[in-house]
Amino acid sequence: MTIDDAKGYLRERWPSIRVEGTYQPQPVKRVEIPKPDGGVRKLGVPCVVDRLIQQARTARLPPGTLCPSGSSPSAMLLHCRSYSYVVDLDLERFFDRVNHDSLMARVAARVSDKRALKLIRAFLNGGVMEGGLVRPVKLNPVEPPW
Repeated sequence: MTIDDAKGYLRERWPSIRVEGTYQPQPVKRVEIPKPDGGVRKLGVPCVVDRLIQQARTARLPPGTLCPSGSSPSAMLLHCRSYSYVVDLDLERFFDRVNHDSLMARVAARVSDKRALKLIRAFLNGGVMEGGLVRPVKLNPVEPPW
């Protein structure tokens, strides 16, 4: 589906999706990106509708929940000035390893909208399409340090 098709799709269906809270994300498409040192990095690419919904949802999270993506370094520094600590890290395999229950508990401490929490959980459990086959996400949970 193209971006233009997705916009039309969401214009037509968003009111019922929003009210009913029944949207089910599609599995992410697994792609492999070559690393400069050899090997590959596996990425999950969401379908265009899922990506648009993710962006819309991120825009509605409470301030300070996430830094703005795609911001210039100076804008990021201004955004982060109000925090005691700022962490920058590579999220490779983060969502495959983090305990989803612990993560959702942390998100729920800042987000009270139950439908939003349900949607975030659905994205975490959305599955992966690899080689044309859909499979559930295999977790190798590691307890977060918090």
